[in-house]
Amino acid sequence: MSLIKFNSAKNPYGLDTFFNDFFEGETFPQKRMKGGSLPAANIRETDTSFHIELAAPGMKKDDFKIELSEDLLSIRTEKKSQSEETEGKYTKREFNYTSFVRSFRLPEEVDVEKIVAEYEDGVLSLEIPKMEVEQKSKTRQIAIK
Repeated sequence: MSLIKFNSAKNPYGLDTFFNDFFEGETFPQKRMKGGSLPAANIRETDTSFHIELAAPGMKKDDFKIELSEDLLSIRTEKKSQSEETEGKYTKREFNYTSFVRSFRLPEEVDVEKIVAEYEDGVLSLEIPKMEVEQKSKTRQIAIK
């Protein structure tokens, strides 16, 4: 089984994808550049674990909040900044707000107690180990009574 990206805003009529494509497409490219956009995620599965990498440059590890609710892993961040420069009669004020939430539905075979997260060089990495499953023998002898 593999990880499934969870979209809580699913609409059975497909309107969510229509509006998302319209507002996040080339018509409104600024949405991708500023707050409100989703970071790119790489998901890789090995025999022993799943690996998730999220590109989130400019953040600090304290900006992230990772929660696990039943089988839903949510990664949140919220960052606010402002600056003010005064030069002569002019004052320049800039405000910036960046936030996102990415959620992933985890399969039953993961060991949620051993999930490890690390943030380095603008990339948040999560290692989600799989539980060791007992291998049952496919052939066996049955005694006759």
